[in-house]
Amino acid sequence: MERAEDAGVYKLTDDLAIIQTIDFFTPIVDDPYSFGQVAAANALSDVYAMGGKPLTAMNIVCFPIKKMDIAILREILAGGIDKLHEAEVILVGGHSVEDEELKYGLSVTGTIHPAKVVLNTGARPGDKLILTKPLGTGIISTALKGKAADEDAVASIVKSMTTLNRKASELMQETGVRACTDVTGFGLLGHAAEMMEDSDISMVIHSAAVPLFPGVKELAETGMVPGGLHRNREFRRDMVKVAKEVPDYLADILFDPQTSGGLLISLSAKKAPALLERMHREGIKEATIIGEVTAEPKGKIIVS
Repeated sequence: MERAEDAGVYKLTDDLAIIQTIDFFTPIVDDPYSFGQVAAANALSDVYAMGGKPLTAMNIVCFPIKKMDIAILREILAGGIDKLHEAEVILVGGHSVEDEELKYGLSVTGTIHPAKVVLNTGARPGDKLILTKPLGTGIISTALKGKAADEDAVASIVKSMTTLNRKASELMQETGVRACTDVTGFGLLGHAAEMMEDSDISMVIHSAAVPLFPGVKELAETGMVPGGLHRNREFRRDMVKVAKEVPDYLADILFDPQTSGGLLISLSAKKAPALLERMHREGIKEATIIGEVTAEPKGKIIVS
């Protein structure tokens, strides 16, 4: 709890610690089953980001029982538990309340060896930065609510958001990782900034290398972006310097709040190509080296 880590870690013995996290939110896709899967994958992601193995989960439900058919909730819970089964995680309970607005998520408990905890700090100058999923879920979800999203774009973010970060987590640990975080509500640049706080490092993000979902460029250019994007930019504006040649729409996407986003991994330049090759071979096709950790200017992210 000393820092803004992805989850809390509690040491039980010299060789065992537990990881605990919780996340829930309102629907970002129309299909109840898909929403349940997205929420479960998103909640599990914090454990994977810290290198842990999730073991148990508990449902968190807010449901407007007087306005919405209970069959919708059944579909949401079915999506969640199916994703837990895929992750080999046991659902051990949960809690529900009546609410005017539907919300769903999970609390998750996992385990890890105390010496193997992956923090979001520890990146060193010379490291490469790998991002494992494209950006744009917040923008496309906003367009979906406004009935302006292309079906293919929606399908692409649903597929990504329901994909577990399990394999990426396992591969980064096998290869060797210095620091990691998952990219969620603070956007790519917000979470990158967290990796730099209270350190002497800086980062360069090559905007043209960042993978994007299809259709997100056009939506960003029209200004159809979530309010959280503007809050993210405002909060980190003193830490981020965007080069003049970077298009405005692309700078926006780098602040876009993500749901069940990919892992942002910092590791040595020597190990990065091997990890990237293994990820591509294991089906994480869109994993990309998007930048590097530098020594100057301290405390700044340069977007080139």
